Parts: sequence; C-alpha cells; structure tokens
Amino acid sequence: MDLSIRPATADDAAACADIYGFYVRHTHISFESEPPSTEEMAQRIASCSAHHAWLVAQEAGGDVVGFAYGAPYSSREAYRWSVESSVYLEAGRRRTGAGRALYEALFERLAERGYRRLVAGLALPNDASLGLHVSLGFEVVGTFRRIGWKHGEWRDVMRLQKDLAPGLGGAPPVGEPA
Repeated sequence: MDLSIRPATADDAAACADIYGFYVRHTHISFESEPPSTEEMAQRIASCSAHHAWLVAQEAGGDVVGFAYGAPYSSREAYRWSVESSVYLEAGRRRTGAGRALYEALFERLAERGYRRLVAGLALPNDASLGLHVSLGFEVVGTFRRIGWKHGEWRDVMRLQKDLAPGLGGAPPVGEPA
C-alpha cells in the first residue's frame, strides 16, 4: 500500500468525519452516540494540532484512509507530559500497515514536542487494536469493567500505556511541551 502520512488540515475534516462516523454508528469502539459533523471534526483537528498532533494517511490517489491523533490525557497540570492517543482506519483497512504507519509517525511527532507518556483506551472486545498497541510497545495497565453503555450492552475499557522517552526517572524539561 502506497501511503503518505502528513499533518491533517481542515480540508481533511470531511474524510476524518466519514471514517470516524462508521465507528460511532456501527461499533462499540467509540462511546460517542452521534458522529461529529465536518465542522466539529475540523475543530478537533485544529485543537489537537495546536499542542499535540493529528495526522492522516493518504493514498497515492489522494484519498484519506485513516487518521491518528494525540490529545491531552487530562486537563490537570501534572498530566501535561502525558498524551492520549487514538487511531482510526477506513472500514476494511485493518491489518494493512496503515495503523502502524500512522501511530509510528504520531509517536515521533509527540516525542519531538516533549511528551513523555502515551495512554490509550480500548473498548472491548477489540483484538485488532489490542494487537497493534501491544506490538508497538504499549503495556496493559488495567481494565474498567462495564463502564460504558453502547448498542444495548455494558462495555469494558482496557487502559494501556507506553513510554515515549526512555529513562523517565528524571524530571521533565522545564516549561511546557512544544
């Protein structure tokens, strides 16, 4: 698959909204109940891009087939060096290497900006996403049982984490991530 990975722009909002909308409507992967509009997705892209990152995977022909982003893990100041990461691919694109390519580029960008730790949450079951995360060095740190209600069932959410910077024993750099 010939893909390029690049920062998302507002022009990618419709494609990202379409990709994500599938997961909102047809799966338990997202706990949102209504897909965001193109305008809302453009706002999310701008917000994440300002301090973290939002990347898209684009085929040689021009179609966006997936996206990954980093967002604040929590608004509390002590968490400012930690990022929540997510990746979504167009339906039927799992196990093509696109998710790995997006995540590897995202991790590099976030590390360059000074972030130290990644966290991810996976609504279960989700073997494909769990396999991707573990293969990229995430470790399972726990599971919230029956925490979300989606499509008529209680859903568990597994939490994972990954270090972006080796040797996290020392203090982070002075200031804020870039």
